[in-house]
Amino acid sequence: MNKAILSGLVGADPTIRYIDTRPVAEFSLATREPARTGTGGVKIPERTEWHRIVMWDANAEFAEKYIRKGSRLLLEGQLRTRTWEDRNTIKHTVTEIYVSSFELLPK
Repeated sequence: MNKAILSGLVGADPTIRYIDTRPVAEFSLATREPARTGTGGVKIPERTEWHRIVMWDANAEFAEKYIRKGSRLLLEGQLRTRTWEDRNTIKHTVTEIYVSSFELLPK
């Protein structure tokens, strides 16, 4: 099963583009783990993880209208990894969350 569930803050306004006639929205989402004290009294600092989010079709249209930097989201989707080569023949790999459902949360 390939399923990711994230709750976090949007890092930047979504970027909207069209592939043929299908809208696609891309943006970053920050999730955080609070600081805590682990076993043996070891202090573990707060940790923020950044995720690349991709929304298609109706979800992308909603993102364009309503999702902004600082919005709180709860989303569910699949992890997708893609690889490409830039013009300098350097290979790049990125893992993204392709959203299937989401909820805009109050601030």
